[in-house]
Amino acid sequence: MWLEAPLQSWGHASKFARRDSLDFPTKSGVLGLLCCAIGAVGPQEEWLAQWSNLDMQVDAYVRTNRKGKPMARLPLLRDFQMVGRGYGDSPWGKLMAPKMSDGGSPNGSGAKITHRYYLQDMAFAVALEVPAAFEADLVESLDSPVWPLYLGRKCCVPCELINQGVYVTVSEAMHAGAAIAAGKKRALSFSVVQAEGEGELLTLNDVPLAFGEHKRYQVRQVTVLKPS
Repeated sequence: MWLEAPLQSWGHASKFARRDSLDFPTKSGVLGLLCCAIGAVGPQEEWLAQWSNLDMQVDAYVRTNRKGKPMARLPLLRDFQMVGRGYGDSPWGKLMAPKMSDGGSPNGSGAKITHRYYLQDMAFAVALEVPAAFEADLVESLDSPVWPLYLGRKCCVPCELINQGVYVTVSEAMHAGAAIAAGKKRALSFSVVQAEGEGELLTLNDVPLAFGEHKRYQVRQVTVLKPS
């Protein structure tokens, strides 16, 4: 898959008031994207169980300058949003405002500032190991999704086709990703492999066991590698 957009956001340990983003797509975010493509709703525990031990690797690409050298990654974009005001401005607003059990307004129910972070102008080649039974349906659904696809958040609209083919090996998939990047004048910034290696080792709680109202995750370890 090729994930490219002006803005992307791949939350990992977000809270309500602070929605962070990793530097690369999470496994939960990618599987959520596939759920949008096929129109899957609810916990999807049986479906997700078939993905829990499968591999996902990522190559991250940045733009190059006129000399073909990689440019520095842009800093995270921080967006301020205010929520929770104006409920009492109309009868309909009063009706829809959240209430406590006694009918009163909850304490601290005024305006709140939330901080939302986004990656800027990044592109990712993602090699995702797919259960054989899902392959044909996923390819068709990515090309003709049930719901709009987005890269982490609904405001992060992709600017390139996500489905870029099916490959037998990871190396073939990443070679195809490198060819796409070269055509877009992008250079490799870093890679993420789902294994321990000679790089920055991260433990991520991003393997989804259940979506929906009661989300559950398990951890996996990845290594961030710089290009040689």
